[in-house]
Amino acid sequence: MADWDSVIVGAGAVGLATGRALAAHGLSVVVLERHERFGEETSARNSEVIHAGLYYPPGSLKAQLCVAGRRALYQYCAARRIEARAIGKLIVAVNDGELPALRDLLERGAKNDVEGLRLMDGPAARALEPQLRCVAAIHSDQSGVVDSHGYMLALLGEIEDAGGALARAAPFEGANAHPDGWQVRIGGVGASAFTTRMLILCPGLGASEAAAKVEGLAAAAIPETRYAKGVYFRYAGPAPFSRLIYPAPSVAGHGVHYTPMADGRGRFGPDFEMVDAIDYQVDPARAVTFAAGIARYWPPVEADRLVADYAGIRPKIGAAPARFEDFRIDGPDAHGLAGLFCLYGIDSPGLTSSFVLGAHVADLALAA
Repeated sequence: MADWDSVIVGAGAVGLATGRALAAHGLSVVVLERHERFGEETSARNSEVIHAGLYYPPGSLKAQLCVAGRRALYQYCAARRIEARAIGKLIVAVNDGELPALRDLLERGAKNDVEGLRLMDGPAARALEPQLRCVAAIHSDQSGVVDSHGYMLALLGEIEDAGGALARAAPFEGANAHPDGWQVRIGGVGASAFTTRMLILCPGLGASEAAAKVEGLAAAAIPETRYAKGVYFRYAGPAPFSRLIYPAPSVAGHGVHYTPMADGRGRFGPDFEMVDAIDYQVDPARAVTFAAGIARYWPPVEADRLVADYAGIRPKIGAAPARFEDFRIDGPDAHGLAGLFCLYGIDSPGLTSSFVLGAHVADLALAA
């Protein structure tokens, strides 16, 4: 008999949600985390935005799990008094040339079953946000923000209440097939080995590295994980908006976003830069570029009031980082190894989707 029913590598939002879902089915769960604390990487270094679900191609995992995940996340957090507020979002067109992008986005949102969307003209948008410069906007009343730490703490609490555990500072060193399923090796001060029926890899930035440590998993079955860095600047002045503000999407990306902060200030970001290594430094000089992007929808922005805040890195798969790539979940049908599930490219909307994504992975594992 295996020591554990399930071992999960990675204690970010998705790993913890998966553990919580498996524990709810009565399985024993241990979550391995290489850091001292949970959620130290992608899950803690984002804008904490709850996305409505209108950006993703209809029928994709991202579209389905974002919409369902957003609804579930609001319910889960409300029941546990975790901050998760639908503050609303305006996606703005600053000139007539950007209007087709808004119309396409609105149509995609309808196909994705996103509720609470409406197209408004410039005066109507400025009635909501007087400092905004735009000719039109989509108002998404279901977009919001969440206390990601409080959310992940609640997921961990459910795992532990069910008898599961979080192994901190326990880097995954590898796994090999075993009569009971998988033998897993961990490093760190408590270096050891144990067995599990199911092995679920969802370490985000370390997804490809972890998969390469599984004996029998063909290298050709492991996609390359690439790093997309985004930096954030907080604004040292009165917050200009009470809602999320997003520029109309373009081939260059989604532009510089605005997020209201709990302390009454505002934060701008992230931008997008492919990097070769994990580095969370923020170059203060980027404030000039940020200000130029922000000025398109908020002309009074002052570059010298933009203060370097923090950076996050998103895991990307696929040859073209700017092109859409769906969440990738490889189970036995993909690689032929019983009891193994590998998650790759869990970038945005990973946090919004996490509760339902974790349940989805648990269902796949239980059905295999």
